[in-house]
This record gives sequence, structure tokens and C-alpha cells, in this order.
Amino acid sequence: MNVDLTPQQWLILLGVVGIFAALSLYSIWDAFHRQFKSTGEKMAWVQVSVLVPFLGGLAYLIFGKRRGERIR
Repeated sequence: MNVDLTPQQWLILLGVVGIFAALSLYSIWDAFHRQFKSTGEKMAWVQVSVLVPFLGGLAYLIFGKRRGERIR
């Protein structure tokens, strides 16, 4: 499989992948800095963010972040 992309297309692709990677890393960091009802719930969100990298971080920010309380 030979992929011929222009430099502009590579930059767009890298930007999109970078945004989703940053979302996943932030969701993992944020989950570890929040108190959830159970450790299993926290670990489930981390696993979702790791195993489904492009959608897991986005799902955590939409659904999971509200479930945990910020640790002070």
C-alpha cells in the first residue's frame, strides 16, 4: 500500500492525530486526579481512553468527567 500525500495533507493528518492523542492523554491524567465512586469506575475510564484512543478521550470528557470529583 503506497500512500502519496502532499506535505499539507501530512500536516493536517498529524494535527488531527495530535489533537486526539492529547485528548486521550488529558483524559487519563484527569481521571487519575479525580475521585470516583469506585476504583473500578476510574480504571474503566482509563482503559477506555487507552484501548479506544480516538474516541475514548472524547467519551471521557463528555460523560466521565462529570462523574468524578476533583481531588484537592
